[in-house]
Amino acid sequence: MKLVKYDRAVKALAEAHSVDEVKDIRDQAVAMQVYAKQAKDHGMIEQATAIRMRAERRLGEMMAAQPKAQGRRTDLGFSETQVVKATLADAGIDKNLANRARRAAALSEDQFAEKVEQAKKNAISALNRATTDEKQEARAIREAELGAKIIAMPGNPYAVIYADPPWRFEPYSRDTGMDRAADNHYPTMTLDKIKELEVPTAPDAILFLWAIVPMLPEALSVMAAWGFEYVSSFVWVKDRIGTGYWTRNQHELLLIGTKGTVPAPAPGKQYPSVFQGPVGEHSAKPIAFRDAIEKMFPTLPRIELFAREKCAGWDVWGYEAPQQAAE
Repeated sequence: MKLVKYDRAVKALAEAHSVDEVKDIRDQAVAMQVYAKQAKDHGMIEQATAIRMRAERRLGEMMAAQPKAQGRRTDLGFSETQVVKATLADAGIDKNLANRARRAAALSEDQFAEKVEQAKKNAISALNRATTDEKQEARAIREAELGAKIIAMPGNPYAVIYADPPWRFEPYSRDTGMDRAADNHYPTMTLDKIKELEVPTAPDAILFLWAIVPMLPEALSVMAAWGFEYVSSFVWVKDRIGTGYWTRNQHELLLIGTKGTVPAPAPGKQYPSVFQGPVGEHSAKPIAFRDAIEKMFPTLPRIELFAREKCAGWDVWGYEAPQQAAE
């Protein structure tokens, strides 16, 4: 249907005998562009853009075909140039449109076709940018409204949970394989104890849960026990290789789970799934992950479980968690 309308418009332009006729087709194309943007119809935008440009080219051709003034005067005392300008003004053609029309008419057919294709691409890009901006603004409003709603709830529940449990990884032999175990650095917890934790979450919440590669199934079971459903993950690629039975691990996983309804990042605001960062003290995680979470959910109440430091905007809990924010 759109192609039929386009073909009809091109035929009508070819058969047009007056500036008014061409200007009317051009105005209809402009109106069509406005509607297509509101409807976010890519195909219609492309067709309307092409029709508008062809109408402007046709205007330029008609203007070029008019007799040029050579100092002659009409019977009314006006120059022919003045008459042409008056005719264009009467048709609602301003200086900018007239200049565009002349430039379009001066192009070869191949040059003009190339220009039309580029204009169609630009129109689609502009629509996509506008759509993205609208979605980002709408998402920011949803996040802020959810934050206000949860903050007003009794019991001070949290909508963002960032957790790095002290996993107890069992080696093949506790007699010979404990030299690099986490138990040598901090108290660990059994899987059952981690599952039994009562996390004070809001009905709508998101969980960022660190998981060591050998215990991925266990981490997913903890996520489920806390009432969250797995949706995605980040990967931390370290600057040095660690230990492992099947492979020597050089990465850790930050699992993402949700409960209820939590707004995902808006288009164009998603972080890449892979972060690269140096290894710090045992089990310490790069601050880039916490910073990313803050930017994704700036207004939601947040808590870090098993934290080692207190950061502004976060509540903390855990064996090594400080009570005051760092100065």
